[in-house]
Amino acid sequence: MTSFLGRRIVSSAIPLVFVVLGVFCLARLTGNPVDLYLPLSATSQQRAEFSAAHGFDDSIPVQLWDYLTQAAQFDFGTSLRTGQSAATMVLDAFPVTLQLAGVTMLLAILGALLVGSLAAYRPNSLIDRIAGLLSMIAASIPDFWFAIMGVLVFGVGLDWLPTSGTLGGAEVWVLPIATLVIRPFGVLVQVVRGSMVGALSAPYVKVARSKGAGAGRVVFGHALRNAVTPVLTVAGDLTVGLVNGAVIVETIFGWPGIGKLMIDSILQRDFAVLQAAVLITAVTIFALNILVDVCHALIDPRVRQAVPA
Repeated sequence: MTSFLGRRIVSSAIPLVFVVLGVFCLARLTGNPVDLYLPLSATSQQRAEFSAAHGFDDSIPVQLWDYLTQAAQFDFGTSLRTGQSAATMVLDAFPVTLQLAGVTMLLAILGALLVGSLAAYRPNSLIDRIAGLLSMIAASIPDFWFAIMGVLVFGVGLDWLPTSGTLGGAEVWVLPIATLVIRPFGVLVQVVRGSMVGALSAPYVKVARSKGAGAGRVVFGHALRNAVTPVLTVAGDLTVGLVNGAVIVETIFGWPGIGKLMIDSILQRDFAVLQAAVLITAVTIFALNILVDVCHALIDPRVRQAVPA
């Protein structure tokens, strides 16, 4: 297991390095912060002082070296627009995103286990066909389209739900969660259904049925327990995708998470906050990927042997 974990860390760290370097370089293509934060009437001396105070007058290699050395000490600098620590701003926003992703994935898993198991118990039945159709539609709908339609119908048209922010009760969670849950739910229903069809035809299930076990006990007590491995693997990958894909949803619904913070930082050329947000998000996704791989390897030892040295 130690060798497997070491190989996965090394192979996953390489994309992390490219992400950090890419964001550092691409952020500077958005323009010079001096043009945004100083008035048009600013003198050349004022512009030079602003650049020197924030290190923008250094060459790109020097700025990159300073960024990497400071980031290694968890020092990402201060925000140009608020003067706060960039790391503090990111760490304040990140739990909001994790909460949203966690609740979404929990609901997606529970719903998919129920619907997928019922569909697998009666293959080619009306329930199976409806579940298959709905899961394919759910897995194919773009998040941004569903979010916009939700705002248009339930927020503007019917005025049932708030469309922005987190102030209020449980109703503020409905549209963001509904938008994020639909795709993982659709994917997981298909995975659960496929795994359960194989598990329900296994000999131990036939023995349980011959002993008079009821449908609920057969499905949830015997088959589901042995069909859950691929479901957990896919759910782990989808959770990583939720953290990454929350950018669009948080921007549309004004959700004060890491995604909205990234977009605001890009628009305001707040390099320190943007770099901190991307790095911390990338490290979190990196850690989640490792955790998913380790859990999969613990459940199925063949996975450890399949990873090349």
